[in-house]
Amino acid sequence: MRRRAWWLTVALVFSAIVASPAAHAAERPFYAGVDISMLPEIEKAGGVYRQPNGEPDDAVRIFRDHGCNLFRVRLFVDPSRDFARTHGATQDLATVRALSKRIKSAGGTILLDLHYSDTWADPMHQHKPAAWKDLDFDALEQRVHDYTTAVLKDLRESGAAPEMVQVGNEVTAGILWPDGKVLDQPADVQQRQWERFARLFNAGARAVRAAPREESSQPTRVVLHIHGGGKPGLPRWFFEKFGALGADYDVAAISYYPAWGDSIDALKQNLVDVVRVTNRDVLVAETSYPWRAMEGIKDATVMRWPMTPEGQAQFARDLAEVVRATPDGRGIGVAWWYPEAIPVEGLRIWRGGAEALFDEKGNPLPGLEAFGRASKSAR
Repeated sequence: MRRRAWWLTVALVFSAIVASPAAHAAERPFYAGVDISMLPEIEKAGGVYRQPNGEPDDAVRIFRDHGCNLFRVRLFVDPSRDFARTHGATQDLATVRALSKRIKSAGGTILLDLHYSDTWADPMHQHKPAAWKDLDFDALEQRVHDYTTAVLKDLRESGAAPEMVQVGNEVTAGILWPDGKVLDQPADVQQRQWERFARLFNAGARAVRAAPREESSQPTRVVLHIHGGGKPGLPRWFFEKFGALGADYDVAAISYYPAWGDSIDALKQNLVDVVRVTNRDVLVAETSYPWRAMEGIKDATVMRWPMTPEGQAQFARDLAEVVRATPDGRGIGVAWWYPEAIPVEGLRIWRGGAEALFDEKGNPLPGLEAFGRASKSAR
């Protein structure tokens, strides 16, 4: 009897170890992601991407060959088709549908980034779509739900359903201004605005939860994304405050940009803080680093890596290592923003392509190999 009890104790301890977050992390992929939302525009303008041997090839296939396994695609509600006027905010549902089908055909996982705007949504801009501007709050909340439902239905029926959905983009200051704005609000309406923000977010989350999936598929994961991953204390402040309002999400996502003054030391602490506060997986949903000198750097002291091809590659390796070190295996990956940004005639490319993972002729840089390798390494 004593021997049996001993074996039962061992079995229970073993089960607890296997069921721990760290043990489960070993079973999951580490995402080396790329936001390739601009790719169709660049290809249409004549952009060509090449394999390491110099042969032209499909860009999605090149990313997959280098180990990239997550593809982030953004969607605007009713965007302009004028690339120059909107700085590339042209991604409508037809564009997203076609690109997502390419990604699925190549075996990639999709993170759909819903901006809930006709143009860029970020900490300083969260403007309602023009067609929604006259809705009262209750109707706006319902529209967020219905719009999200319709988008996911379209993509599922097209064979391009995303595995993860961002309900809003860099929503630190709220969404769908002024209704869900929490930035710079008078003290007497702050609580009301945060509550409205949470209602709008959860309307989108409910639509994601209810979206049908194939029988063999895992539930679609809801992603809550903010900026400032390298700003001391900002992520902890946000996720504590917003979480207290009952926000429904699975993945806490942050942006991390050294060129915008984000510190990797602050990122390390923020990853620890976010896991403690949320008990959720964490994704660096946006990042980049230049492979050559560029303008627009906010704080040169945080640009610790040389602005060279090898410096960019080392940045990719170091960042993946930092995210992998997140407590309890909760750091699930990194997504590079605009890695396809090669110069093409007729388009103004962000920072001239200095933060791309390809050179001016479309050849993959060492950073792409280093970044993609992160998904192949053992956790």
